[in-house]
Amino acid sequence: MSQKIEDYALIGDCETAALVGRDGSIDWLCWPAFDSDACFSAILGTNRNGRWLIAPSGDVTRISRRYVGNTLILETRFETAEGSVALIDFMPPRGKASDIVRLVRGLTGHVKLEMELVIRFGFGVDIPWVRRTEDNALLAICGQDMTVLRSPVETRGKDLTTVAAFEVTAGETVPFVLTYGPSHIDPPGPIDPDAALQETEAYWKDWCSRSTRDGPYRDLVMRSLITLKALTFAPTGGIVAAPTTSLPEKLGGTRNWDYRFCWLRDATFTLLALMNSGYTEEASAWHSWLLRAAAGAPSRMQIMYGIWGQRRLLEWEAGWLDGYEGAQPVRVGNAAHAQLQLDVYGELIDAFHQSRMAKLKLDDESWALECAVLQHLAEVWDHPDHGIWERRGEAKHYVFSKVMTWVAFDRGIKSAETFGFKAPLLHWRTLRDAICRDVCEKGFDPETNSFVESYGSKLLDASVLLLPSVGFLPPSDPRVRGTIAAVEREMMRGGFVLRHDPREVSEEKQPAEGAFLACSLWLADAHVLAGDLDKAQVLFDRVCGIANDVGLLAEEYDPVAQRQTGNFPQALTHIALINTAHNLSTARKRSEKPAVQRSK
Repeated sequence: MSQKIEDYALIGDCETAALVGRDGSIDWLCWPAFDSDACFSAILGTNRNGRWLIAPSGDVTRISRRYVGNTLILETRFETAEGSVALIDFMPPRGKASDIVRLVRGLTGHVKLEMELVIRFGFGVDIPWVRRTEDNALLAICGQDMTVLRSPVETRGKDLTTVAAFEVTAGETVPFVLTYGPSHIDPPGPIDPDAALQETEAYWKDWCSRSTRDGPYRDLVMRSLITLKALTFAPTGGIVAAPTTSLPEKLGGTRNWDYRFCWLRDATFTLLALMNSGYTEEASAWHSWLLRAAAGAPSRMQIMYGIWGQRRLLEWEAGWLDGYEGAQPVRVGNAAHAQLQLDVYGELIDAFHQSRMAKLKLDDESWALECAVLQHLAEVWDHPDHGIWERRGEAKHYVFSKVMTWVAFDRGIKSAETFGFKAPLLHWRTLRDAICRDVCEKGFDPETNSFVESYGSKLLDASVLLLPSVGFLPPSDPRVRGTIAAVEREMMRGGFVLRHDPREVSEEKQPAEGAFLACSLWLADAHVLAGDLDKAQVLFDRVCGIANDVGLLAEEYDPVAQRQTGNFPQALTHIALINTAHNLSTARKRSEKPAVQRSK
């Protein structure tokens, strides 16, 4: 049985990432990149689907873990009756090859340990051919993939698994290094584990030193920023929504999606989180990725792309994997990439506008792309779509989608006026006003005094909490206050906000999912804008309170089971945490941060 989602920690090299359990087992890793096939898939199946365990062989009396300062170096401490050891796990910044370094350091006494390495390429199904090299390294090859294990510990094969038994005394360190390389070239050379540890620690300390963030939430924000950096694909600047696929939104359910791609939905949230924390270089790289990914005919723009900007993210099922705690199917790829979601047009234009306002240097082609996007949007804004939550049923006129088309024209107008760009301003203003009237007439229900999920519906949707944040209506508007009250009345469970109205009988016949953590933080932002700082603080503290012991958060939280659910760690959750922390801390200083920046 898999460990709880919150029992995992993250290590990575800014091109891929691995999940390390509290038991010392790496149960998930896609190599060499976020969107590659996994070679460790135990989290979605069994140990036989690939994992790498290092742990004491006897009874463990206590396990504790932490990140070493503001780094992505994980230290897990195991205490036994015979002594204690620290397992130090990290991935050095990518050099010629990608490495996982595991150092077993004796702290007290004398501890016996075991190592079990099960490499299964192709998402847990392909068994490699293994042989020992002249320099006593262990080489595993299957198709295009190759790994090399180097360690002074003697290993042996057992049931298609590499195992070892060894001992560590106080003051002694035993290294293991697993390196990935393409199988058609010579095996990658060895690295010095101790030097790699120093270099990795220096890398993260230097990166964190660039942060301009201080104040009461600095530690929480820094951990979220480090996580966001770890989910960034360094060669392109694209940021994956999560490093995992098919961790279920509902335990035992079927809403299991592949999140190892980059969503336009997150564009402006991401930019503001980075820029307001001092990371303009990363913000610029993300903007450049957006520009390249969206390049081409606006009618072909997608809601998500691959880390290189790939467009065909074909979805299929890995039927040989049992799924996390039996949640099937396990999906690879994401069919939602072909959906029409009108909100992404607004996200793109808003991201470009916020970049200009922050004085980021933009590509000369940015404005031409924006004009082309708005020309296309003028023709399709009144079409039904699948909404921000990527519903796979019938297309509808989702309120938030329409609001974001308003945002697209509003930001286009503001950019043209502020920066002197040539634009059909009269036409854009006419469309902006028409969309506003349309939403207010068809998307607001007077009986419930609330904006609703879609035109003609009585159901709510958490995305409407963003209406004041994106500037559609001021937070003082009675319709906004009514919407906030309706969400608090109908859509909260255990103190957290659901994204879908629980009164809905879904055509998809899915069990009710957990609370969507970003939505709870969006409600906090709405309270900040409305001046209800105490309510915002309570929500923020509640979300922070369910972060795991190393500060990581998944997509959702099941308040009944009191467990994190969904893909992990989730970029949007950590981005929302960063932005809400900025909103709270600066609201008391009466300065402008994310919520105010977008609402102006």
